[in-house]
Amino acid sequence: MDHRPIGVFDSGLGGLTAVRELASRMPQENIIYFGDTGRVPYGSRGRETITKYARQDVAFLRTFDLKAVVIACGTVSSTALDALRQEQDIPVFGVVEPTAVRAVELTRNNRIGLIATRATISTGAYERVIWANAPRAQIFPAACPLFVPLVENGRTQPGDVVIETVVRDYLSPLKEAGVDVLVLGCTHYPLLREVIANFMGPEVALVDSGAEVAHQVGRWLAEHDQLAPAEQKGASRWYVSDAQADFRELATRFLGRPVTEPVGKVDIEKY
Repeated sequence: MDHRPIGVFDSGLGGLTAVRELASRMPQENIIYFGDTGRVPYGSRGRETITKYARQDVAFLRTFDLKAVVIACGTVSSTALDALRQEQDIPVFGVVEPTAVRAVELTRNNRIGLIATRATISTGAYERVIWANAPRAQIFPAACPLFVPLVENGRTQPGDVVIETVVRDYLSPLKEAGVDVLVLGCTHYPLLREVIANFMGPEVALVDSGAEVAHQVGRWLAEHDQLAPAEQKGASRWYVSDAQADFRELATRFLGRPVTEPVGKVDIEKY
């Protein structure tokens, strides 16, 4: 057993969907979350900048005695995961591998759609994992740059003409291509699940990157006897690099529960 917390970070608040899944699967675990809200989004940045930011995020989280780090960000997972793993002496989990593997398990026609940020798409990280597990798979990627700001501004509900128009514009080519699995390659996107599912139809399976990485983390901790005691009630601590006041409202939406814990502000450039 291991009482140490799990550290989770994202460029903004999308990673809270991974926190929600971690807490659902392992309610005994303590979680420390950092959202780099002062520099969001990462998806439009270059590789060197993304890697620099990710190193700073991990450096802050490592001021706590962690047992694992979860990169709840598709952009960082596809760009800087290998570098971070080489530099850390605790396990570092990214969202790409478990999500891509799950997509392969679910597809029936080998036509897999992928939506993510431009930075994630440009790395080809999802494609490499999918093709390693299903060489004959056809992958249809689409960058969706407007999704993150729309989610963080609360434009997520069916009937909202703005988000429904953007979803239709981005996803029409994937629907026409006949994909039967759609990878939600950014942890913001699960908040659009209902709108996306309504557009794509019930025959298309949606794969949630936050849920898949939470499953992988839980399995690894169990296999290495590092789960917290089952009787423990897990607690969460929240940190951002900008505007604490906005965090509570948005985090409540992402987590599906009121956020009553204190929210700390971090000068991330110090790390």
